[in-house]
Amino acid sequence: MTSTTPTTATVEAVVRKQLSIALGGRRGMLEAAVPTIMFTVTFLTTKDLRTALYVSVGAALIALVLRIVQRSSVQFVVNALVGIAIGALFALRAARAGGDANDQALAYFLPGLLYNAGYAVVLGLSNLVRWPLVGFMVGSVMGDPTAWHKDRQIVKLCQRLTWCLVIPCLLRVMVQVPIYVAGRQKAMDPDAAVAALGVAKLAMGWPLQLASLAFMVWLLARDATPVSESGPAGEQEPTRTDRGLAEEA
Repeated sequence: MTSTTPTTATVEAVVRKQLSIALGGRRGMLEAAVPTIMFTVTFLTTKDLRTALYVSVGAALIALVLRIVQRSSVQFVVNALVGIAIGALFALRAARAGGDANDQALAYFLPGLLYNAGYAVVLGLSNLVRWPLVGFMVGSVMGDPTAWHKDRQIVKLCQRLTWCLVIPCLLRVMVQVPIYVAGRQKAMDPDAAVAALGVAKLAMGWPLQLASLAFMVWLLARDATPVSESGPAGEQEPTRTDRGLAEEA
């Protein structure tokens, strides 16, 4: 395999950079996890949905204030607050429908299940129609949102990376939906269902996402598909690395 010079942009380097930004680092992961932990623990100990919501919102607001004081990005805290707000709306809807505290707590987790199911469907369909969404990360850097699609090698690479994002979502749905349904139908103790959903959401959140991203990094470390400044990578003379990727595909 031939090596590229440090100044040569590659598709792999572009995607690695974009994924690093999207991940948010350890602090971003913590800010996403703490509100869920606080909600689950508070509800199980108090059986009061309103108190659980107040505590989780309070934790997110503290993180937000710290971000503002430090003049750093508030993106991940805001994402957490939006998630709490949507969960609260679902819980309120369950309350208005006559559901008890357990029904309301289970409803709080429903938006996350719907999000993962929808995310998996959208990403999966983008792969099936050969327009993988990860490809648009490449396009955003190349300056042309669709130029990457002219290069079959880049399309296949982006399809593999997109499947890596689909799998965690499918796993979450496969594990958490049966727990949610069992709790709603009283086939499982509602308290146990709420606790199980809280634990599953944490265990299958960032840890699973990190495992997926680690595999993506491994894929990206294997090859070096050049990004052309004048057009898509397919217009360039293929390197030995590119030919190897094409043969493997």
